[in-house]
Amino acid sequence: MGDVLAEHPVAPPGEPVPPPEARVAARLSVLDRFLPVWILAAMALGIGLGRAVPSLGQHLDAVQVTRGTSLPIFVGLLVMMYPVLAKVRYGHLGTVTRDRRMLVSSLVLNWLVGPAVMFALAWLFLPDLPAYRTGLIIVGLARCIAMVLIWNDLSCGDREAAAVLVALNSLFQIVAFALLGFFYLRVLPGWLGLSTVGLRVSVGTIAETVAIFLGVPLVAGFLTRVAGEHRRGRAWYEERLLPRLGPFALYGLLYTIVILFVLQGRTITARPGDVARIALPLLCYFAVMWTGSFALGRALGLPYERTATLAFTAAGNNFELAIAVCIGVFGVTSGEALAGVVGPLIEVPVLVSLVYVSLWARRRYPSAGASPAVPSRASPGAPIRASPGAPIRASPASAGASRARQSCRPTVRAPEAPVTDRPVVLFLCVHNAGRSLAAKVLLEHHAAGRVEARSAGSEPAGELNPAVVAVLAERGLDPTDERPKAVTDDDARAADVVVTMGCGDTCPIYPGTRRLDWELPDPAGLAVEDVRPIIDEIDRRVRALVAELTGEPAD
Repeated sequence: MGDVLAEHPVAPPGEPVPPPEARVAARLSVLDRFLPVWILAAMALGIGLGRAVPSLGQHLDAVQVTRGTSLPIFVGLLVMMYPVLAKVRYGHLGTVTRDRRMLVSSLVLNWLVGPAVMFALAWLFLPDLPAYRTGLIIVGLARCIAMVLIWNDLSCGDREAAAVLVALNSLFQIVAFALLGFFYLRVLPGWLGLSTVGLRVSVGTIAETVAIFLGVPLVAGFLTRVAGEHRRGRAWYEERLLPRLGPFALYGLLYTIVILFVLQGRTITARPGDVARIALPLLCYFAVMWTGSFALGRALGLPYERTATLAFTAAGNNFELAIAVCIGVFGVTSGEALAGVVGPLIEVPVLVSLVYVSLWARRRYPSAGASPAVPSRASPGAPIRASPGAPIRASPASAGASRARQSCRPTVRAPEAPVTDRPVVLFLCVHNAGRSLAAKVLLEHHAAGRVEARSAGSEPAGELNPAVVAVLAERGLDPTDERPKAVTDDDARAADVVVTMGCGDTCPIYPGTRRLDWELPDPAGLAVEDVRPIIDEIDRRVRALVAELTGEPAD
């Protein structure tokens, strides 16, 4: 809801970096860390205002924008949803088919198992409270698209996979939410012989509400990302604009809660036990969905990072949308709206606890960390020291981020892997057949072992670019042993510097990692004479980077 992560705490030089489970709370932003406190404070403020000014509720509800939604609530709901959808990386949807096991598992867990589990728990725990029961069922239909990025990052999950699943859930909700809502609220109870007396809801009403409170901010978020990345670049959008937009989702949520409790505070204070009854099925839901999804990921043979991502995307819910639908369909003073508000009050402490559980399971996960992607880095907890011949003159912020990133590196290292303190540079382009490959070869040549170079592509080609190979051969360099390969999460986590080279939205962004964007022409299809100036420019930039990282001129 707020900024995704606070600045990572940095261990003093020479001291071990604490493990991730020791720093979970510290890695949350202040807004997200104390979200339950802010929600309770907003509830108290709303109740207080309602009692102090008895006519306030009537004035707030005077101007209706949609059926059952007053102007103050309408504004609050849109403000709450917009930053969430501006964070979604819509361009990553094309990569979702790379791991069909994870894709199919996520769709089944999110859109079949999750709603069914919440339906069962709502009827089991709230058979006599139809309004709260309906609110919880709607919560189960609203799949998480915001906070899951926080839980995924804290648990060392796969960031790019999480971004893809969030984008997929955002679009799927537009299509499926209304139909599933009608099915679980009207059709399935009828099949099972359960009472739906007093429940008046139609597919059209739910679809209209979703179209307004999800469709409008989704379009706005999409256009904001497209325009922002086009005008200022993706790095500026991810690292500068989003941290400023993020907190407004929380402000919108708290504002909406204040208004809601102004309008129904007296009812709530008269029946405090109802809040506890709503909380109980939510606690069971989080535990069942996370545990079952984590077990499924492990049974399917997914690596830990993707298993954690699968578990948190299945367990989390989009309470912003659930609150918007409950208010839009049933009204701001409804029990359904109250059930939606209780959701985030319970979610934050429970999922923070599950982050600790996930990190504990990570240490016991089969082959969790035997990845060869980071063979030359110091083991977690080991200090990074510069050797006399190769000082690393990085900025304090970069050095701090590098030390902090060790916490999500593999916890097991192959015995024969050497421990070094060389900085790691990862070059990324689309095909990993020309620009990034040339940069890797040139850096290895100029750094002479003082810097470790890696390269990868977002959509790797089947063979090397022959013109690039020819130009490098003119310089006495032979890249023919190289092969284009896809970028992995481990590659980026191991890197001190990630250099992107014209891959735009297809290149992953890793917060906390220093990122350089080298805008260079794509040599694909060009003749040798046209490729030479491109390689000359790459060579110039590589020499400067080597000098910066080592404090010595490039060879």
